[in-house]
Amino acid sequence: MSWTLAITNQKGGVGKTTTAVNLAAALQALGQRVLLIDMDPQGNATVSSGLDKSTLERSMADVLLDEATIDEVMVKSEPAGFGLLPANIELAGAEFQLVSRIGREIKLRRALAPQLPNFDFILIDCPPALNTLTINALVAADDVLIPVQCEYFALEGLSSLLETIEQVRLALQPSLGVAGVLRTLYDARNLLAQQVSEQLQAHFGAQVFNTLIPRNVRLAEAPSHGLPALFYDRNSAGAQAYDELARELIDRLSLRAERVSLRSS
Repeated sequence: MSWTLAITNQKGGVGKTTTAVNLAAALQALGQRVLLIDMDPQGNATVSSGLDKSTLERSMADVLLDEATIDEVMVKSEPAGFGLLPANIELAGAEFQLVSRIGREIKLRRALAPQLPNFDFILIDCPPALNTLTINALVAADDVLIPVQCEYFALEGLSSLLETIEQVRLALQPSLGVAGVLRTLYDARNLLAQQVSEQLQAHFGAQVFNTLIPRNVRLAEAPSHGLPALFYDRNSAGAQAYDELARELIDRLSLRAERVSLRSS
């Protein structure tokens, strides 16, 4: 059973790309079949996965404009081994062209449909904005994984995102849910971080992942080497945290599969 997760938060700097890349690597290392989709024209997930975004022959722009299939665009991230649909600044141009096209919001979902049996997890790294690219990701996803930095304005931005999810659910993707809220860039020494963490747990309950992603120098350094933290420093606190998150997600996938099986029986 495949699980497609849009990793998004309309607020920037909360660890979306860090989560997408490191979670993809951790899941793959645990034997899962993983596809990472870079839906951000900045191409940071592409670079963090070891590719030079300036030399791409084909990218997600070609997929969304129906100029190439996913099989034609997909590459393998080394040494992590997960599949990658890379992106660069051409994706911004593709978004502009999509505005006038019929069915622009479902381009990604249609392109992904034949690939679903080939992967256990499909992770979509979204841009920090509510635009056609983000809408495509939400419509293609089963659920949303929301990274939240434990800081002062975190809850305010989260409310806006939840409103967006509800709008997409009503208009385009009725089954879209929230896979979980992930606390990122967490510093246990910071009283505010502790308070925001407690507020998130009080509001979202079991939807908050048990795993906490710490502030970690190795996590910050790894992208400049084109490597997930697992392959840059597997003993770092950041790499170990994403391993824990991957295991937690695998457990949630099993529970999700059981619920789907019960509904269909």
